[in-house]
Amino acid sequence: MSMQKFGTVAIAKAVLVAAGLFLAIPPAFATENADERRDARDTKQDAKQTARKEKVDCKAANQKNNAQCRQDKRDTKQEGRQDSRDVRSGDAPKK
Repeated sequence: MSMQKFGTVAIAKAVLVAAGLFLAIPPAFATENADERRDARDTKQDAKQTARKEKVDCKAANQKNNAQCRQDKRDTKQEGRQDSRDVRSGDAPKK
């Protein structure tokens, strides 16, 4: 009977230690992930603002027709998306 009790206590201690280790690690990873997401989102938002401004400037300067200005805006936004992916993957320096 005492061997059963000893085994149960040992298992309970092992489970508590494992749970403690498991709970101690994720918060740092979650914070790092959130920071990366935030930086990537900011990069993408900056690209959108830049694209809007470029389109307005393009139309105001009457340099190109509307379709060409729209394509320039699309290209700028796509570059921003790629920059955002680079930030998220760690390939680009953060702001």
